[in-house]
Amino acid sequence: MRYARITERLSSQGSHKWAVHMRAREMKAAGEEIIELTIGEPDIPTPADMIDEAARSMRAGRTRYTGGRGEPSILAALSDKYSKRTGRAISQKQILCFPGTQSALAIAMFGLAEEGDEVITTNPCYATYEGVIKATGATPVYVPVHEKNGFRLQAADLEKAITPRSRVLLLNSPHNPTGAMLSREEIAAIGEVCIKHNLWIISDEVYELLVFNGEFSSPLDLSELRDRTVVVASISKSHSAPGFRSGWCIGPEEFTERLLPLSEHLLFGVQPFIADMTAYALNRPATAAKQMLENFYRRAQMISERLDGQTGIACKIPQAGMFILVDIRATGLTGADFAMRLLEEEKIATMPGDSFGSNLVGFLRLSLSVADHQIDDACAGMVRLAQRITLEKAA
Repeated sequence: MRYARITERLSSQGSHKWAVHMRAREMKAAGEEIIELTIGEPDIPTPADMIDEAARSMRAGRTRYTGGRGEPSILAALSDKYSKRTGRAISQKQILCFPGTQSALAIAMFGLAEEGDEVITTNPCYATYEGVIKATGATPVYVPVHEKNGFRLQAADLEKAITPRSRVLLLNSPHNPTGAMLSREEIAAIGEVCIKHNLWIISDEVYELLVFNGEFSSPLDLSELRDRTVVVASISKSHSAPGFRSGWCIGPEEFTERLLPLSEHLLFGVQPFIADMTAYALNRPATAAKQMLENFYRRAQMISERLDGQTGIACKIPQAGMFILVDIRATGLTGADFAMRLLEEEKIATMPGDSFGSNLVGFLRLSLSVADHQIDDACAGMVRLAQRITLEKAA
């Protein structure tokens, strides 16, 4: 039987990048105790008042079909949020609601790229970006970001990657997996390149509220970039509500009008009670983000203090996000090899940097969303493994 080409484009995506995580889940299912530092999922519960609001909305009958753009409650809340942030009016016609950032990103990409186009992003980048780009038929083009620049994309490096086929720049700031965050000046310089070459910017801003050091900035906030910028985000991280799948995109009115039929044909709207809960959350202080920020920063400090300068290990506190990178290049192992040994020998599951791009082959990505005592145990296990590797090399 014949299958659509999109299934071929995505056939190599997914499983190999998550090999260590999947093996860890197998070991847990078999009864082994594993410290799991692979997934970026908040470790505090969704705030009770948000759950109460979703329940209230359901009991009030908010369980029927909805409009394709989004419910009035969430559209008003998002319009207010982004109008205040940018300092200019963001109308409800500039907003589309989706079940999570991932679907917002995928549908936005389908609206801007197709076969024969090129979409530029960073190396490393979040593990799903390659699949999102390839699904459209476009070709991903990776611009290396380097440790010497704090893993922040440089405008000059972007310029070198552009060809006549370039259509979109996919930005992620704060960045997963590195925790890097672009400054307003860096975004402005990147934006000048995008204007020069008439590129769209899709800006993944799911970690906007999880900033340790510095001030968050977005291309949407710069007036000269507003007509070419599409922001995608959600409440998954900021409000510790990943299972509710509530996200959105913000863009020019013409963009959202063109994208609306695609969204309607794929989704036919989102759950109204979740929209009401999201509006409720957006209209109040993000208490979950404040608590997570304190927890994640403390754990990042713990990891850096316990690992940096240890046998074959280097580690620096990131600017933002819910992950920290551990540099194990001095051990002589790749991230994938070190991570698999760490799992099998110390029962600690981490994400190899290899899963996010060739520029992180000698790194691990650790989630900060686990309890402090597990962080301590994981650090001790990593040091033990690094010491064994050193002895093996000397033997």
